[in-house]
Amino acid sequence: MSTLVSPQGASVSVPQSSVNSSAGTLAVPSQTHVDLGENTPNVYSFFERVTSTWTYVVADPASNDAVVIDPVLDYDHSSGRISTETADGVMGFILDKNLNIRRILETHAHADHLTAAQYLKQRLGQDVPVCIGSRIKQVQESFARVYDIDPALLEDTFDVYFKDDEQFKLGNLSCKVLHLPGHTPDHLGYVFGRAVFTGDSIFMPDVGSARADFPGGNVNDLYNSMQRLLSLPSDYLIFVGHDYPPEREVQDVVTVAEQRERNKHVNAGTDEATFKTFRSTRDAQLGSPKLLHPSLQVNIRAGRLPPADREGRVFFKIPVKASVAL
Repeated sequence: MSTLVSPQGASVSVPQSSVNSSAGTLAVPSQTHVDLGENTPNVYSFFERVTSTWTYVVADPASNDAVVIDPVLDYDHSSGRISTETADGVMGFILDKNLNIRRILETHAHADHLTAAQYLKQRLGQDVPVCIGSRIKQVQESFARVYDIDPALLEDTFDVYFKDDEQFKLGNLSCKVLHLPGHTPDHLGYVFGRAVFTGDSIFMPDVGSARADFPGGNVNDLYNSMQRLLSLPSDYLIFVGHDYPPEREVQDVVTVAEQRERNKHVNAGTDEATFKTFRSTRDAQLGSPKLLHPSLQVNIRAGRLPPADREGRVFFKIPVKASVAL
């Protein structure tokens, strides 16, 4: 696996694996980024290969206070089996490092994997809040109609609803919340010093951008969110939510300067009309994510499963679109 060295910091790349320790099963990070500069955390990156998702453990080195960003719950669509191997590996790492998890942060309601936020909350203790942007309520309203969910059951499902540009402390560090709509209306980024966690609002330069055709998604908003990220200082580090490498090893981080120069969808010279034409055309050709319906039914509930029936069984609903009357 290739090693990416960030300016003013050190990065170590190893193939991600799990090992046994006194803390139980623990995952070895795919990437470790330390000494990234003043007021910037240490970053431990875990890649879940089935859904190509990055989970981040972000820690203040002075206090050992930390957050988990976008944790993944394992789900086999064919069998309906949910397991926690990936989350247990991250949990083992947290315990092994004696980190104090203060928050679980979601960048948005994901449509391609199930969040492990609720599972980690249970493992860590019920006082660890699951946090998301306040516009999740708009997403919940949209999908409550799709899946025939009583909207009252979705009230107060998350513990913290961030407002735009809100700030909070992580040990000695400060975090600023960025609203980055486009992929979804509720989408957030989190800025800790030079480290920016962008979810699906921008990808590695050779991957480009995420789709913008989900309910509430908007191509123009996505363009503006990407431009907002490109306007950050050149040495800021953009940690992406997924990676779909064309012909290279997976990567988790790139500088703003590199994005401005090389992002194949939106860079310093891309105008909004050009991007809108490309992204709209491309999205029209895409199928639905494989785990779309299970993911959304769990993720709008902050990681909880739908209510069980009288026999204790849990089901996901899948809306059917038939081209003929049957």
